[in-house]
Amino acid sequence: MDWTGFGRRTPAVLDCTMIDWDDVRYFLAVARGGSVRAAAERLGVNHSTVLRRVAQLEERLGALMFEKLPSGYRLTAAGEEVLELADQMEASSHQLETRVFGRDQGVRGLLRVTLAPPLATHLLMPDFADFARLHPDIEMDILSFGELANLTNREADVAIRVVYDRKTLPPNLHGLKGPELFGGVYMSRDRLAAWRAGAPDPIRWIVISIHGIPDWASEGEVRTAEVPFRVTDAGAQIVAVRQGLGITTLPCFVGDADPLLVRVPGTDLHMYGTLWLLTQGETRKTKRVRLFTEFVSRRLAAYAPLLAGLSISGD
Repeated sequence: MDWTGFGRRTPAVLDCTMIDWDDVRYFLAVARGGSVRAAAERLGVNHSTVLRRVAQLEERLGALMFEKLPSGYRLTAAGEEVLELADQMEASSHQLETRVFGRDQGVRGLLRVTLAPPLATHLLMPDFADFARLHPDIEMDILSFGELANLTNREADVAIRVVYDRKTLPPNLHGLKGPELFGGVYMSRDRLAAWRAGAPDPIRWIVISIHGIPDWASEGEVRTAEVPFRVTDAGAQIVAVRQGLGITTLPCFVGDADPLLVRVPGTDLHMYGTLWLLTQGETRKTKRVRLFTEFVSRRLAAYAPLLAGLSISGD
């Protein structure tokens, strides 16, 4: 697609009778992400698909939507006008979908659940499996990305989120309050035993690069070296601490449940927030969403001691 020669006819209106809504979705993804690459990642498609769909919209409207800059893609004057109208189209589309979805009281159908990866892999996947066996007609999508899917934009039907301040929840979301979630400082049992025996090997902080060491975390009785060990994801973080590289912070439901790990003596627990099961608009009225939220809410209540770090007395 040729990104030069901007400034052709500016559309006065976005005529929905001549526009493919999917093309508009791709346009919005580029406008919000600032690049074709970001839009492709967001939509789960390749680079060329995004370019093709935006080109189709430009051809329909007779105007170019973006100007390519070294820093990314910037909306043209025509693109700015289309963006405002496209936002309105999206809002109307979401409202229509949620109302129709909310009237669906059948169990059969798709259910999309968004949550942080550790909650899926270290806590709730067995419960999701139990729910799937109870309701084999429900098609489940478990969206355990680093970034939670957006309920308002209908990217998911249910969100399981850790919320520190209830006031930060958008007013259009409806929720079931769950247990409080705590975290602590952990190291491998073998490494702690070696440290107590006087092993000279340095003990490092193991941190996820984008987070660093939380303000609340202390070393307790164990002193660490000044040189940290950085990883990019929670999976690598857990493997590193199991290998005895040092100490790290983990949710209690992860650290306390791992037989290879132990809390670092002299350290305190920290409250991350409260778990909430969230839904949006008419979606919460569907039978499969109600069945799922009620089922998971009961399971989370049973996990309350583990989530609060009360399942063990310490080491």
